[in-house]
Amino acid sequence: MATDRRFQLPVEPEALWATIANVQDFQEWWPWLRRFDGDRLAPAQHWGCTVQPPLPYTVRFTVHLHEVDAPVSASATVSGDITGDARLTIGPSDAGSEVRLVSHLAPSNGFLRAASRFAGPIVRFGHDWVLDSAVRQFTARAL
Repeated sequence: MATDRRFQLPVEPEALWATIANVQDFQEWWPWLRRFDGDRLAPAQHWGCTVQPPLPYTVRFTVHLHEVDAPVSASATVSGDITGDARLTIGPSDAGSEVRLVSHLAPSNGFLRAASRFAGPIVRFGHDWVLDSAVRQFTARAL
């Protein structure tokens, strides 16, 4: 599943990055993030995650951070129930910051592969719900 989404946030890039770097707050911002094991936003970090979308399944995966260029970008690969790569970039905008998320993710366990094959729109809904909720909840709780 390819994603290329842009979000406008009402804070300057440096302040946004400083907030995002507070990884210990992730579960407070995002109640659907059922488990998060990560220490910091830095290269060579591995974040263990469990996500519960509003659907009858849970997704478990690890984010392997590669490049982290504060306050501009971070790139990672993902392994577990989903696999692929993702890149987050932050730049200035009239609103404050523009955040862009580009990812290429695919299900790697049997259940999610079958769900994607036979109920693709439902799986896409769960994915989009997580992204949209993440931005809405981050804006309300962290900014």
